Amino acid sequence: MTTAPHRRSPVDPAAPDLPAPRGSCPFAPPPAYEEAHRTAPATRADLWDGTSCWLVTGHAQVRAVLGDHRFSADARHPGFPFLSPGRRELLKRSTPTFLRLDGTEHARQRRMLTGDFIVKRIEAMRPRIQQTVDEALDRMTAGGAPADLVRDFALPVPSLVICHLLGVPYEEHGFFQSRSAVLLDLAAPVETVGTAQRELNAYLADLTARKRRRPDDSLLGRLAARPDVSPEEAAATGVLLLVAGHETTANMTALGTLALLRHPEQAARLRAEPALVKGAVEELLRWLSVVHLGVPRVALEDVDLDGAQIRAGEGVLCMVSTANRDAGVFADGDRLDVTRDARRHFAFGFGVHQCLGQPLARAELQIALETLFRRLPGLHLAVPYESLRYRTDMIVYGVQELPVAW
Repeated sequence: MTTAPHRRSPVDPAAPDLPAPRGSCPFAPPPAYEEAHRTAPATRADLWDGTSCWLVTGHAQVRAVLGDHRFSADARHPGFPFLSPGRRELLKRSTPTFLRLDGTEHARQRRMLTGDFIVKRIEAMRPRIQQTVDEALDRMTAGGAPADLVRDFALPVPSLVICHLLGVPYEEHGFFQSRSAVLLDLAAPVETVGTAQRELNAYLADLTARKRRRPDDSLLGRLAARPDVSPEEAAATGVLLLVAGHETTANMTALGTLALLRHPEQAARLRAEPALVKGAVEELLRWLSVVHLGVPRVALEDVDLDGAQIRAGEGVLCMVSTANRDAGVFADGDRLDVTRDARRHFAFGFGVHQCLGQPLARAELQIALETLFRRLPGLHLAVPYESLRYRTDMIVYGVQELPVAW
C-alpha cells in the first residue's frame, strides 16, 4: 500500500497515529486509544495521509457526536476521515447508500428497508435461524475435531441467513465473501479494492435485473420491483447489506466464543442459566466492539464538544471501543460480566444511523452462542491461545481462525 509522506498534527505533536496498533490483550482497545481517553474525551490524531482528525473516546461525547446533525456521515464532504487509500477509493466512488447519507435522502432509503428488519419479522425468523445453526453444528461435528470455528460455523451461519433474506444464492458465497474481504481490508491496494467493488456491484446489479424481470418476495426482489429505486441504488444497497450482514455477525460469533473460552466462569454461568444469553450477547457486544476503528463523521459547522473546538470541515472518529468501556457508564468496564446491564453500548452506533440490522444480529448471536455452548459443553481451543491471529488490518475486527475441539 502506498501512502503519502507522514506529517505530525500541527495541534499536538504527540497525537497518535490511526489506526493504532493493538496491545497484548486482543480483546482490549489499542493502548493509544485508552491513553487518549485518559487525557481527554476528545483529542487529535493523525491519519495515514498526514492529515489530522478528532479522536472522540468518551461515552457522552460519542453519543453527542452520533446524535448531532451537525456531524455528517456523508463521505463526499471535504474533511471526511478515511482510514486508508482503499477506503477513500471505495467510499468516494461508490453509489451512496443510507449508511453514508444524511437528511431526507438517508431517511428515504432507510424507510425502504425498515420493514425487513423490524423485531417482529426477525422473531418470526428464529426457527429458521435455529435450524441453520443446528445444521452448521451437525456438519462441523460430523467432520471431527479439530475444526475451524470461523470457517465451519461462525461464517456460514450469518452468510446463509443473509442470503435467504436478500434472495442471494448461497452457492455463490465464495464469490461475495472473497470480494467483501477485500473491501474491508485496510491494506488492500486501491486497484484491488476498485476491482472487488466493481465485481460485487456488477453481480448484484445482474441479480437485481433478474429479479426485476421475475419479482420474488426476497428483500432484493421487493427492492427491484420498486419504480422509485434505480438499478444502481438497488445494487449498492444489496452490496452493503450482503457485506455487513455476514461480516460483523461472523466475527462477533467467533470472537465472542473465544472470549467465553478465555473466561470459563462466564461460559459456565451461561450454560447453567441459558436465559442469560440475551444479556450476555449485549455484554459481549460492549466488551469486544468489533467495529474497532471508529465511526467516522465530519463536522458541517463549528461545534464545541465539551471544550474541544471542532471546526467545520474537520473529521471525527468516534471510538466505540473506548466509549463502551467508559468507567463513568460501565463500572469496572474492562471486566467481562455476562450478568451486567450493558444496554447503553454503542456496538450498533447511535442516532439516526444506528445499525438497521441489529435485531437480526442479536437473534443470530443469541441462538448461535446458546446452541454452541449447550451442545458442545467440552468446547475448548485446539491450539495454544498465543498462536491465534487477529484481523487487525480489517474494518471489522475478529480472529482469523479458531481451531477448536470438543
